[in-house]
Amino acid sequence: MSDSPASLNPAQLEAVHHLKGPCLVLAGAGSGKTRVITHKIARLLQAGHEPARIAAITFTNKAAAEMRERARALVGPRASKPLVISTFHSLGVRLLREEGARLGLKEQFSILDSDDVLATLKDAGGSNDNTLARRWQWTISLWKNAGLASGQVEPANDDERVAQRVMQRYEERLAAYQAVDFDDLILLPKKLLERDAEARAKWQDRLRYLLVDEYQDTNAIQYELLKLLAGEAANFTAVGDDDQSIYGWRGATIDNLRRLPSDYPALKVIPLEQNYRSTGSILRAANAVIAHNPKLFEKKLWSAYGDGEPVRVLECDGEEHEAERAVAMIQSRRGQGGNVAFRDFAVLYRANHQARVFEKALRKANIPYKVSGGQSFFDRAEIKDLCAWLRLLVNHDDDPAFLRAVTTPKRGIGHQTLASLGEFASKWKTSLYEALFAESLGTAINNRAIGSLHEFGRFVNDLEYRARHTEGAEDAKALLLGWLKDIGYEQHLLEGEDSEKLAAARWGNVLDFVDWIARRCGGEIENDGGLTVESEKKSVLEVAQTISVIISLAERGDEQDVVTLSTLHAAKGLEWPHVLLSGVNEGLLPFRSEDEEMTPQRLEEERRLMYVGITRARETLCVSTLRRRKRGRDTVQGVPSRFIAEMKLHEVQQKEDPRAKLKALREAAAARAAQAAPTSP
Repeated sequence: MSDSPASLNPAQLEAVHHLKGPCLVLAGAGSGKTRVITHKIARLLQAGHEPARIAAITFTNKAAAEMRERARALVGPRASKPLVISTFHSLGVRLLREEGARLGLKEQFSILDSDDVLATLKDAGGSNDNTLARRWQWTISLWKNAGLASGQVEPANDDERVAQRVMQRYEERLAAYQAVDFDDLILLPKKLLERDAEARAKWQDRLRYLLVDEYQDTNAIQYELLKLLAGEAANFTAVGDDDQSIYGWRGATIDNLRRLPSDYPALKVIPLEQNYRSTGSILRAANAVIAHNPKLFEKKLWSAYGDGEPVRVLECDGEEHEAERAVAMIQSRRGQGGNVAFRDFAVLYRANHQARVFEKALRKANIPYKVSGGQSFFDRAEIKDLCAWLRLLVNHDDDPAFLRAVTTPKRGIGHQTLASLGEFASKWKTSLYEALFAESLGTAINNRAIGSLHEFGRFVNDLEYRARHTEGAEDAKALLLGWLKDIGYEQHLLEGEDSEKLAAARWGNVLDFVDWIARRCGGEIENDGGLTVESEKKSVLEVAQTISVIISLAERGDEQDVVTLSTLHAAKGLEWPHVLLSGVNEGLLPFRSEDEEMTPQRLEEERRLMYVGITRARETLCVSTLRRRKRGRDTVQGVPSRFIAEMKLHEVQQKEDPRAKLKALREAAAARAAQAAPTSP
């Protein structure tokens, strides 16, 4: 647990040793914030805090897993195991599982995913229009993240008045189904702790010290929840960076950082300014850009790695030329030797559509790549539908899977029947599926509805039996295709899409999924080289039992040697030796649609996004701008982004000298070697 100067710099040490009262660690990009959090956990344990009463909260499962692993390496498995290291939503689940009865929830309440919510909203709004339902979903989510129930909303226009009515019916369905959505995992704990003094005191005692990562990404409701958990003792450390607040569009607010000094007058503010990632030339460009934003707190990044190579600006004729230059840059850098891998390169852009031309150019050059921030095959609605059925075969107590399977495709079982079933299951503390066959169900549901439910239950039981006794690729494929025909899934897709072409594409994904399962039933497993090896044949049910593991393995990619294509938003928290920022033009970065006003607040967030992009680069950074760019079907003149001028490259970079470049690279290598340690950032 040593906090020696060789391990932590002075600012990091100050943050680690501040244990009493509120603390804000202004963690600049690449400044070792995770290292500070894990060392502070170690210091808290050293000071006598019980591990089960220390909570470290972050935003993604990946970040939580990394933090958990680093804490384990630092303090050992025995001390780290009781620590509460989780996402906001996981903490919300933990609290609601324990306290749900105070809110009228059974212990095994269902958690609806995004597609489940969309289907429920379509039902609540009496519409099959996916686009309209998604607008309701977005609006209702924003209201919930502001802490509002349907009765508290003040609609600003007719669209919001409709959304408010849909939200009211949606809330009724959630209550009847004994279900919550992801927004509820924050909103309901906040409401509970506000109104229930006993629960509030219990959880303030349970979690004596809070460490909150990426504080600038919190929204209003998360801020209030953390405030309730911290209580008057206010023993917390918030780790964040106002210069990296880029999620305003989904409810995150930089005002949460602004509120801290007024809500907590004793707040200790500690800036981390030493960057352990990038060269000096990259950091000077980043500092120059972000200096145009108003500052909440003063902070300026610096690096001990030397200047490194100058930041380059590439002027490209258009998108195709830009992609060709990106490919040439990758090939040239790899051709120079030095064990440069494909995984060392990233192309970052503002909008998803910009990836297509790069994908085409990389495929043409036989360069492997992955697209980050796009939709995974297993995130597609049709695949999630089928996975819900398979989950139900494996676990009859999986209520979210039951709700999705029983309504997809629709089979004449309406929301009122499901609401009554949910109330019955809650009363008798049983799963929805088990409640189907209860002898006393007739006291809650009419005979006609019970008949439909029993028919569904018998179908699931029969399918489970056949899945248990069917193995081998051909038989498994026949079973799965027969099942899809029996439930009318292809017709369901045709009726649910506006175009036959889109429905056909979704059905093609379904057939790919069937083949994927069948191959595994036949014992065929693809390895990373695309070859196949034989293993034991499995039944369809055995494959279904391990499907979450199979999906996890299929989606792995961090260790693969591929070029990364990513949106700037998805790239936050990541880094690469060589980065190309593409399409840095007015209208793209900063992004602005034709009918949209560029407010000062929007411009500031877009500038922070540029800053995030710049600080993803470790060794080299290229910024490309287009002389002509596509806008819809038209080609328009490209105007370089104002952010390029704001980088002040002409002021911070001098004519490149090969000897100076070699010296800088040696300095950078030496600095990195000096920092290399098991707990290095």
